[in-house]
Amino acid sequence: MRFVITGGGTGGHVYPALAIAGGLKEKYPGAEILYMGSAKGLEADLAPRAGLGFEPIRVTGLKRRLTFDNMLTVWRASLSFAKALRVLADFKPKAVIGTGGYVCGPVVLAASVCRIPTLIHEQNALPGITNRLLAYVVTTVAITFPETAGRLPKHTRVILTGLPVRAEFGDCEKQKARRLLNLPENGSLVVSFGGSQGAKSINKAMPEVIKYFRNKADLHFLHITGPAQYDDFILELKQCFVDPDYGNNSIKPYLHEMHLALAAADLIVCRAGAATLAEITVIGKPAVLIPYPYASGNHQELNAISLKKSGAAVVIKDSYLTGKILAEQVGNLLADPIRLKEMSLASKKLGHPEALEKILECLDFII
Repeated sequence: MRFVITGGGTGGHVYPALAIAGGLKEKYPGAEILYMGSAKGLEADLAPRAGLGFEPIRVTGLKRRLTFDNMLTVWRASLSFAKALRVLADFKPKAVIGTGGYVCGPVVLAASVCRIPTLIHEQNALPGITNRLLAYVVTTVAITFPETAGRLPKHTRVILTGLPVRAEFGDCEKQKARRLLNLPENGSLVVSFGGSQGAKSINKAMPEVIKYFRNKADLHFLHITGPAQYDDFILELKQCFVDPDYGNNSIKPYLHEMHLALAAADLIVCRAGAATLAEITVIGKPAVLIPYPYASGNHQELNAISLKKSGAAVVIKDSYLTGKILAEQVGNLLADPIRLKEMSLASKKLGHPEALEKILECLDFII
């Protein structure tokens, strides 16, 4: 059995695609999976590493005004569409799965023209422009947030599946995770981060937060700065008269074992990317969310509001974020264990540990 997967440019599109590819391989031993993506995107490296065939597609996004680059974009898209038609005719997949990003467009559209069953997965509360357009022609749209359904064209076949996360995110107990990370087993733990590359506004606020709580022996902070911002963060911490080598803080430039960090936490401070929120809710953790303000369509804020409405998170706009405001919010939450427990339960209810299984069931239905 053969499948084509497409989507990319960022980890938010690529990692769900790879999770679906892994699920297909497990469900259909011997299945052939071809990944069609951008030669310049993350997928060009990660898809071959995952043992998938890779076919590059050259496509870029449209600017919001009339430019010569937009003319080139339309030209490249037409060439990519023609290439996708040739590849699909030769490969003959049972279905084509898209996870978003501009590269998805020509491939999924070509599959629709060839009457190949198609499924797209939308990670965010606000659908990306590519997925919004493709929703008119695909067989099924799988979504992560309930609100997304109302932001898609009428008569679209929509299934709420959640976003697939790696199995280890649901497997580790809090105390065990703390031991494995060499963190205090007693007391409260706040884990803060801004994604794999860090977030400047969170990194700017956290030294003051750590300073505010530096004499609180029953509270520990694990903060992940992002590799490029680590040295500046350590300098800021020292200027706040906090020793990064002692006391109630652990500062890391990067952490591969994020599943352990989330499992170990009592409270999480982070951005509101869909993949991060999927991981948090699968584990069932309360969060202070600071949405990235420059995400397309401000979709991170909509993601965060979805969790806030359900009682799983509080939200601080990036433009309002200061160390003082964040410290007050963290302090208020930690001082109210009943509220934290309620937030944890609300978070857990939003989690979709069965997301991958549901997506595979959707594929079964359409093929």
